[in-house]
Amino acid sequence: MARRSFHGAPGRFEAVAAFVADRFPTVRFAADVAGGQGMLARILTKRHNIDCEVIDPRGWVLKGVANRALPYTSDLADYYDLIIGLHPDQALRPVVESAAAVPVLVLPCCNFWSPGVKLGRDALLAAIQDHQTGIGGSAEPVTLAFDGPMNRGLILRPPS
Repeated sequence: MARRSFHGAPGRFEAVAAFVADRFPTVRFAADVAGGQGMLARILTKRHNIDCEVIDPRGWVLKGVANRALPYTSDLADYYDLIIGLHPDQALRPVVESAAAVPVLVLPCCNFWSPGVKLGRDALLAAIQDHQTGIGGSAEPVTLAFDGPMNRGLILRPPS
């Protein structure tokens, strides 16, 4: 069997999948937004019994990974139990906006939150947290068990 190589922190897909399975035990259907080749979706599906599909307009997924080759919009959120944005790039804002309806795990890498405004990681997380609490939801800071500067994020929960 061919081994795939992925850019980024080694072990991040396994760490995120284990975190999701542990922190969201009732989730049965998740979306991995901007999920690239779909390794996170594959691990969630095969190891943790969470049906997960990639939503990414590039359509580059591994064979057998469920996917939708389209840009993610927050109106798709109601279809899922959980939205995952592991470094969602340009989909950051719609991923966060999905937390008005369903729980979201977001680990942003780049500031696609405020065009034209430079935000470092901590300021970006604070801006997302302010947005979520501003709509009456909650935001819990989390640090996941993989190396690298992009292992920090938020669990966003909808307003009650």
